[in-house]
Amino acid sequence: MREKRLLTALLPLLLVIVFPSVVQAATITICTLDKTLYHQGETGYLTATIYNDKDEKIKVTELTATIDYYYTDGNVYLQKFFTDTTLPAEIQQGQSGTFTIPFSLPTNIATGYVNIDVRARTQLWNIHLERWFESDHPTFQPTLYIESPYKQQSQGQLVMIYLLGATSIVLTGLTAFLLVLNRRAKLIGQPAT
Repeated sequence: MREKRLLTALLPLLLVIVFPSVVQAATITICTLDKTLYHQGETGYLTATIYNDKDEKIKVTELTATIDYYYTDGNVYLQKFFTDTTLPAEIQQGQSGTFTIPFSLPTNIATGYVNIDVRARTQLWNIHLERWFESDHPTFQPTLYIESPYKQQSQGQLVMIYLLGATSIVLTGLTAFLLVLNRRAKLIGQPAT
């Protein structure tokens, strides 16, 4: 009976050692874009920093950025971009690894704010079994801003409207001034009766 209880108590521990579950091994601490705004058809890249917060080394086996956006025709599309770093890449305990993911935007992507889903797949080294085990999938969601191609055009038109308004005000003032001068000249030029 006592052996049976001991076996029952040790079985979960044995299972954890032999078949470790997915554990938290990494965090994406920083994820930044190379610019603050983009235009349709432009290329760019984002930089992701992955921190190993475990007692053993980890390796990054995949790093992707998925953009879920609308085209100007209203359809929704998903586009996935992969890191240009050679993977797998190991990160020692307490250390960080920095990776870049290049991306390109379609020429007919809708303008506005778009969230990018950055996801890493990692594995954790088990020193006792001397094997890699699947770990967590840290994520991050930076926001991408796609500026309208008409914004620069409308800003140029706004400047022209301001210039036209200022010119109109100056010409109106000049006309009023000349009218006042003309009246004074007539009053001065009239003979006294």
